[in-house]
Amino acid sequence: MKTSFVSNLAVQNAMRLTIQQSQAEVVKLQEEVTTGRHADVGVALGGSTSRSLDLQREMARMKTLNTTNAVVTQRLAASQEALETVADAAQSINKVLIGLSGSEAADQLAIAKTEVTNALSIFSSALNTSFNGEYLFSGVNTDVKPIADYNDPAVSAAKTTFDTELATYMSVNGIASMSDFTQSQMDDFITNTLEPLYMGTQWTTDWSQASDRTMTSRISTTEVVSSSTTANSGGMRKFALASVIATELLGAAVSAEVRATVSTAAMGYIGEAISGIDAQRSDLGISEARVKKANTALEAQIELVTTHISDLEGIDTYEASTRMNTLLTQIETSYTLTSRLQQLSLINFL
Repeated sequence: MKTSFVSNLAVQNAMRLTIQQSQAEVVKLQEEVTTGRHADVGVALGGSTSRSLDLQREMARMKTLNTTNAVVTQRLAASQEALETVADAAQSINKVLIGLSGSEAADQLAIAKTEVTNALSIFSSALNTSFNGEYLFSGVNTDVKPIADYNDPAVSAAKTTFDTELATYMSVNGIASMSDFTQSQMDDFITNTLEPLYMGTQWTTDWSQASDRTMTSRISTTEVVSSSTTANSGGMRKFALASVIATELLGAAVSAEVRATVSTAAMGYIGEAISGIDAQRSDLGISEARVKKANTALEAQIELVTTHISDLEGIDTYEASTRMNTLLTQIETSYTLTSRLQQLSLINFL
């Protein structure tokens, strides 16, 4: 019979290898207990890994939509606030014109002009509102300030155009001074000279650098909404036209009949402006409602996909924790045995 001898060094090396393997397993189990999913999804799932990756991509896409929708919601809210300011300014002009009621008193005319001038400044300021470095009323030209300030003589091309057109009309029609205007002439000047300047291409020359195209945003896989509005809308143009008519002509040295014509025209345009602005607010409100519904749907889809991913990749954290504690106990036992083996020596028995 042959006797084989095993050295304590061989036993120590075997124990050391066991400890290393156990420590690696503990690290993996610690990650699984912390994350609640397999440490190596590819190894654990095998052929089902592609399904997991597809779900992860879908989850990332939906979370991205959720994030961009938050920005869209904020942009729409800021636009609504600015439009409310413009609508209030339009209402103040309307009240001033109604309150004037054909008055010829110089002080009341001066007060009315001041009120309209202030409302026009509020109008320009509101339309030049920016959000996250983008102008809200510039359409797709988000980096361009949309509206020029009519009350600033240094940059007001619209004021220059008005003065030029008025002087030209008076010269062509043989009108020596403002007091010589007749009702029909004033109505003709407003309808056929001023209105085309604001409703036509001259608007983008004198007043606006905004684009007619509004920004659009994808809020779900199938929905795209308009997420901004533009200063080139009919309501904005009518607001500016009514303001300029009231500012420049209402207090001019004209007859009472001509002043009544000016007042009637201004009231008509400001009424149309209010309707147009309300329509813009309504359109943005519809977009806000659609974004809200899209977010609700996205949240439900994210929850559903999360459940599917958890079913695929999830682990029993209680079981993993138990296994980890067992391994830690084994490692401690291995450390103890290794220490005792290292103390074995023939010298102790000689």
